[in-house]
Amino acid sequence: MPIRKILLAAAATAVFAGCAASGGSSGAAAEPAVAAAAERLRVAMVDPTPAALRALVSDDLSYGHSGGKVDTQASFISDLLDGKSDFVRIAITEQTVKVVDGHTAIVRHTLTADTNDSGKPGKVALKILGVWQKQGGDWKLLARQAVRLPS
Repeated sequence: MPIRKILLAAAATAVFAGCAASGGSSGAAAEPAVAAAAERLRVAMVDPTPAALRALVSDDLSYGHSGGKVDTQASFISDLLDGKSDFVRIAITEQTVKVVDGHTAIVRHTLTADTNDSGKPGKVALKILGVWQKQGGDWKLLARQAVRLPS
């Protein structure tokens, strides 16, 4: 086999191996960034500002509540700012993060919170599924679904 073909084959093999390795490791490498974005969202839900929330949630947000209501980005942010949805304290436990293709992540956790929705104190305990998407250089919440924990 001519040396040129050997070099081309070796280069192609190296490029393929590098792409495969970066595809597998980019998910694990991105998980801390996704977890950090999820933590920033937790904080922003307790102390909401329009800028912080818009930086963390996609324009295409589909936010499903455990009671069946589905919010868009606009209604989610509005309800937090107006106090219709008021989180006094949010605790996150049992969180897992899996980046599946380099720009999409699945985040699952248990959320317990003290609320004061529209001035009415309450408590919630939920299992949450969040789908995060890398948009530009930022991770943004694209979709979320909550279910109540069994009594």
